[in-house]
This record gives sequence, structure tokens and C-alpha cells, in this order.
Amino acid sequence: MKFSENWLRQHVNTDATRDELAATLTAIGLEVEELTPLGEALDGVVVARIVSAEKHPEADRLQVCQVDAGTGAMLQIVCGAPNARAGLLAPLATIGTQVGDITIKAAKLRGVESNGMLCSAKELGIDADASGLLELPDDAPIGAPLAGYLGLPDASIELKLTPNRADCFSVRGIAFDVAAACGSEVTAFDAAPVPAQGDAALEVRLDAGAGADAPRYVGRVISGVDASRPTPVWMAERLRRSGIRPVSLLVDVTQYVMLELGQPMHAFDRDLLHGPVGVRHARAGEALKLLDGRDVVADPGFLVITDADRAVALAGVMGGFDTRVTGATKNIFLEAAHFAPAAIIGRGRKLGLHTDAGHRFERGVDPELPRTAIEVATRLVIDIAGGTPGPVTEAVLPEHLPQPHPIPLRRARLARVLGLDIADAEVERILSALGLEVAASAEGWNVTAPTRRFDLAIEEDLVEEVARIHGYDAIPTTLPGGATRLAAPTETQVAEQDVRRQVVARDYLEAINYAFVDAGLLDAWQANAGAVPLANPLSAELGVMRTQLLPGLVDALARNEARQQARVRLFELGKVFEARAGQAPAETLRIAAVACGDASAEQWGVPARRVDFHDLKGDLDSLAALSGAKLEYRAAQPAWAHPGRAAQVLRDGVVVGAIGELHPRLQQALGLDHAVVAFEVDLAPLRQRAVPAARGLSRFPSVRRDLAFVVAQEVPWEAVAGTVRGAAGAALRDLQLFDRYVGKGVESGFKSLAMGLILQEDSRTLTDPEVDAVVADVTAALESAHGARIRG
Repeated sequence: MKFSENWLRQHVNTDATRDELAATLTAIGLEVEELTPLGEALDGVVVARIVSAEKHPEADRLQVCQVDAGTGAMLQIVCGAPNARAGLLAPLATIGTQVGDITIKAAKLRGVESNGMLCSAKELGIDADASGLLELPDDAPIGAPLAGYLGLPDASIELKLTPNRADCFSVRGIAFDVAAACGSEVTAFDAAPVPAQGDAALEVRLDAGAGADAPRYVGRVISGVDASRPTPVWMAERLRRSGIRPVSLLVDVTQYVMLELGQPMHAFDRDLLHGPVGVRHARAGEALKLLDGRDVVADPGFLVITDADRAVALAGVMGGFDTRVTGATKNIFLEAAHFAPAAIIGRGRKLGLHTDAGHRFERGVDPELPRTAIEVATRLVIDIAGGTPGPVTEAVLPEHLPQPHPIPLRRARLARVLGLDIADAEVERILSALGLEVAASAEGWNVTAPTRRFDLAIEEDLVEEVARIHGYDAIPTTLPGGATRLAAPTETQVAEQDVRRQVVARDYLEAINYAFVDAGLLDAWQANAGAVPLANPLSAELGVMRTQLLPGLVDALARNEARQQARVRLFELGKVFEARAGQAPAETLRIAAVACGDASAEQWGVPARRVDFHDLKGDLDSLAALSGAKLEYRAAQPAWAHPGRAAQVLRDGVVVGAIGELHPRLQQALGLDHAVVAFEVDLAPLRQRAVPAARGLSRFPSVRRDLAFVVAQEVPWEAVAGTVRGAAGAALRDLQLFDRYVGKGVESGFKSLAMGLILQEDSRTLTDPEVDAVVADVTAALESAHGARIRG
């Protein structure tokens, strides 16, 4: 919210200096983001008229102007502004005036005397426009000090408002907070009804289906206006200092009322309307042309303003091109409405629009304000442009309007939360100054918030109001007392922080990506099943909740690779989301990792080689080792993976994720130059572990038997290992695969697996016959289950 300091002071009397005012605004939660002083040193700058402008004899871009500054004598000024012309009124800095760092002196420019300087708005420090001289209205008093004429000095103040303070998107709303903080009161505001002087009117209607979204619509016809009249300088300057460029009188009036009161408005050309005017939901595919000239297509999620059932404006967002007011407009229809925030939120962004009206309606506008805004705008129009106002017409559905209700504020609760006692009189002063109705009760007060304060609903809201106005600095800083309860970490789960440390120890960097992604990215990964669309996305590229971590993580890897990072290793621990019919989306905590480039950082002691499937498998196994989990890998092909270079990851026979190399087509679609290997697994199964239990070490020696079996290529090691463990029984303490061989001596389609069996008993030393019996059982089991045979 941007506004003029002088405008604010017109609504609230305060002796605070500019710096004190800015500090007060920030202290009460209305953070001053920028404060720009305007017209600080304009002594000696006056309103002047260019009587004649002749080309400079020695310079093509200069003119020699004869200027009337109200002194009775003409001043000769050499000027290079492109808009300098006879008849123009502009600011003149007279001899001796300080303009920025320059003191104006009599001088010769290319041999021609110049006795002053005609100025642009930027040179005077009152605007950023440096394209030419500041053009003043034709009725500006010649010779008058410019500062007095433009209401200077002033300052442009910009606030960074939190979403709950929609009431402060107006000068009047800010004034209530300033009055409360400075011990003052807001000045009386004249919004007296303007009586109808004619019978011109348009019927207004609210569609029954849109009642909850648009419960109030107010309109008024004003006939015989002179729309060609210029916007008064006081109004134009206030708009400029609030960040809005004046356009035309009728448009400027609606903008002015919106800034002063917070109610967005619109002016239609009455002669282009047939009536009745109404509000309804758009029909699928309904098209209209907006004020900025763009053609848009609405859907039933939008509200539209209609004329005889044709859409003429996008409700709460922007007016329509076909019914706009122009300098030739003679009769206007002013409208102001109340729209529910939920009906406007995200509609502008869906069309790539951001408007001041939409910004306010999305956060909530006072439902009682439309009629007041109509009366204020009517007074401004007829005072400046003339015209005959007709009766105000209104359609309202009271059952859908927010109704204020008393909120109890207990004296004891206030003292307990703030940690100090505030006098009853001070509490009542603060709440009353904010515009709240306060009634004393036995335990404190019953407070009714005005309809503009959507953010006040419960007792804690009132406590916050008292605290911020009384001053957060006045609240004592105390340490909390009482015994603290320490939560002992469970031994049945590995802590998330330990998981992170382990992956970092494997030379990965942690990444944090948005939980929402581009729907097109999920399509490329074939991971769009169950995607949860956002009702109000920040942008089209962040329109759905992620169903996997890998799309965002690989996207981050691609950005790093594009910035000359040849070796990238990233991981992320976060939630993924899946839609469920009739229920909230399912949330699953997962961990994923991606890697590309060399397996090891560049060094002289290790030969360079590319990271591959087995490197990542080792990293995942090390992660599982934290909980003592034994992972199994079963050949599979996820949609994103390279055929033959991917596997499912299982724990205790349950699939918990996948690992593999990216599919070449996906790699190409993502613009990746090198192969990328990745895994993504559910975190909960990896974190589960048995409670550690101590056991004694055997006093007896272990026995190792090395065996080599030939099995078919398609038989996985996990299946072989399971069979060995089942056949060997309790005597098997460890099983190690130390060689896999394919080649000469092993027939095609088979492989040789060499393994070591570590056997041991707690109660005795194993004898050779006992060991041979175990080996025989293992051999028989492998032959039976997998057709394996001892390699000769």
C-alpha cells in the first residue's frame, strides 16, 4: 500500500514528525518498506508560462523561451525539453534557487543568455518522470510558489502489509491505527448521501447461484457529466504519490475513492448499457475484452458483471473494454460491490493479471462500504464534472453478508498473556480509537469489531490489538517458568538428522525443493497419477503437488550441470502427496538422491570413472545399515528408468522404492548431457530398527567354507542368498559373495557365484562332519531351488 503522507495527516491529527510517524507505523505492524521525501527544497520555484519558444540559433535541440513568471517582466530561458512550447505552464527555478546539487545562476548557453531553469518533475524531486517539463494545468496561478500549489513538501510512504490487514489498503484504514498509536482520533469524514436530482436509474440484480459470492451490488446513474474536464491537480498529485498514474477524470475518481476508503469501483458508459446490470458466474467458454485490450475466456469459477445477461466486466478483477468511459462520455453508471474473497482469489493470476481491485477483494473488503463509496464518488464527480445524479439502486442478500458479533475480552486473560497489567481506561481508549465498539462487563469487556476488520474473531485477536498499540517494547521480557519435559528419543527408529548426516558423509549435498511442481514436469516423468492440483497456485509452473521427489531433484541437478558443474551429487528428504477420493491427500516421507559425473572427486590417487548403479546402491545400503536393514534389489523398470539398469528396492519382501539410471529419452527431454543415476525410497521402512540387545561373543572358533556355484543368469543373488541361509540354519553367522564370473569355462546363459560361508556355534567347536553336513545341505538346496551346481 502506497500513499501520501499529507493525505494521511488529513485523516488523523498528529504532531509526530515524518520519521516518528514511520517508526510508529512499523512498530504497530504496518511495516514501512519505503519512504520517499518529495519536494523538500522548492524555495524559489514558481509557476510560469512559456509565452514564446524559438529555435536556438546555434543548437538544434535547444529553444529560446520567453517566460512569464508573474513578475511583470519576461525572462529569457534556454530550454532543451522536447515538450517546451508556447502556452505551456511549467515550474521555473529562478536565479539563486537550489535544484538538487545545482544553484541556478544567470548563464550563457551557446551564446544566448538564460535567466533561470524550466524543470522536470525528476529534477524537482517530486516524481521519476524525466521525459520533459512538468506540465501544469492551464488554471495554475502564474508566479505562485510551486510547493504551495502542489501541496508540498510531502512524502510517499509504502507499507508492506500482512495478508490479514486488508483494512489498511486505504488511507482511512491506516488512519485508525495511527490515531490509536499516537493518542489521537481520526477526523470526521463527510460521506453524506447525495440526494437524487433526477430519475435516471438502472436495475441491478444478483444471480441466485452467485449469492454467497456476490451478496451486495450498488449502482448509480449520473447524467450530463463533462468527462473531458481535467483531473484536479490535488487529486492527480495524491494519485501519483500513491503510485497510480492519472488517466482521465472519471477513472481517477474511482481510483481515488479506492485509495481513500478501500472500496474498488468502476465507471461504465451508461449509453453503452441496456440493463438490467447483474452479477453471475461465467459460463464455460464465455469471452470478453478487458480494459487493457486483451481478450480472455472465463470459466464458471469466475464472476462476471452482466448487462442484459452479456458479460461486460470481470467481477473483482477488471472492467470491460466495450463499456468503458472515454472523454466523450456524457452519462455514467457508477458501481461498487462486495465480493467474497474466495470468489476472487486466484482468478486474476489464472489470466496473468494483477490489479489493485483484485488485490483488495482477495483479502476482503468491508461489506458495508459500497454505498458509502458510491456517495463519495458521486460528490466528487458532480463537483468536478457536473451532472445530475439519479437514485442509488442496490441489490443485497443479507443472509450472505458477514455479520459482526461481540468478542469477550477478559481482563485476567489480557494480563496473563501480556505479562503486565494495562489500565482499563487505556484498554478502552486503544480499542475505541481503532473503531471498535467497547462495552464493559464484570470480567472485562465485550468488543464488537467493525465490518472492515475481518481479522478480529477471537479473544486472542483483541489481545494482539492491545499489545501492538500499547507497544511491544513495553511488554517485559521474562523467561518462562515451570518444569520442562524432556522427550526421550525412541530407540526403534533412526532419527531423521542421523539419516541426513549419513548421506552427507557419502559426499552428497542436501537440496530443498518446492513441494509443488509443474504438471508438465510430472507428465515427462510419467508420475502424474494421483497428482493433487492447487486451487490457487503461485504460478502455472507450480500448479500441482509433487508425487515424487526425483523430478524436482533432477531439475536442480540439471541447473547445476548447466552452470559447469561436472560432478553433482544431491539428496532430498521430504514429503510427496497423492490424491485420495473423499479424503485429504496422502503424505509420505521419502528420501531421494541423484548423481552424475565422476564417482570420486578429481584426484591423482584414483583413476577417474563415471558414477554408476552400483555406486548408488552402495550409498543406499550404507543408509539402510543405520537401522540394520537388509535391502533386496529386484530387477524392474520404473517409468523413469533405463531398461536393464534399474531395480525395485525391497525390505522384508515389501517394495519401498526404486533405484536406477535415467531413461535416455527422459534424459534428453530434460536437457541432460550425462547419464544420471538416482534412487527414491520411503523413509519410514529404512528408519525402523529393532531395539539393540547385547549378546555374548562365542568363545569357540568359526569355520569358513568357500563354494562356487554355477546358476542361470536370471537368478538374482538375493534368491541364492535366501536359499543358503534357509538351508544352513542357525550355524551360519555370515554369508559373503566375493566373486561373480561370466566367461571362459562357464557356458553361455550362466554365471559363477563364489561365496564364503562363516559357521560358528556358541556352545562348542564345530567338527568337520558337522561343517560338511551344512555344506551338503546348502548344495542340495541350491540345486533343488535354482538348478545350481558346484563349479568344477
